[in-house]
Amino acid sequence: MIDDDLDKKLRLIQAKEIQNTTSFVNYSRVINEILRKKLK
Repeated sequence: MIDDDLDKKLRLIQAKEIQNTTSFVNYSRVINEILRKKLK
């Protein structure tokens, strides 16, 4: 379960990525990208 405040931040990141690209950006891809960056 993801806390509401984190969900909102992830959704904002997803929205920004959608604006910057012509391809589909799904929610799980955003989560995976953030986790990969932070867990390196």
